[in-house]
Amino acid sequence: MPADEKWKANMEKVAFMKAFPGLLCNWDQLVGKTVEAVMPLKSKAGSALLVCTDGSFLVAPLLAAEPYELGEALQAGRGHLEPKHGEAYAGYDHLLKKDKEAQRTARLENILGAIRNNVEQIPELKDRLAQLVKEWK
Repeated sequence: MPADEKWKANMEKVAFMKAFPGLLCNWDQLVGKTVEAVMPLKSKAGSALLVCTDGSFLVAPLLAAEPYELGEALQAGRGHLEPKHGEAYAGYDHLLKKDKEAQRTARLENILGAIRNNVEQIPELKDRLAQLVKEWK
């Protein structure tokens, strides 16, 4: 089989797969459906086939969400999840506050460290800082 025929045959196969009956292409299409089976895919660790009772199906991506995705998901789903996981959300909120305070403290220490490390090389730094503090009062 010539290369161009192989390419055409592959393209035809891919187009058919993408139009396969029951294939869900959007997460919103899963709303209200009941998942009947979850089958891991060998081709990509963590990916899976979700088969619904009505014959529809979805290829789900890897379930190794990045921390920023998990944080966004917990915030987005709070209205649905918190009634069932109130204690976990209380713990999460506590850790969020702790993290924000640690970030604030780290920023403060970085600023103070930069001042300490540069005060000898930039003699006018003390005067400029004193002037800035006066402006705030």
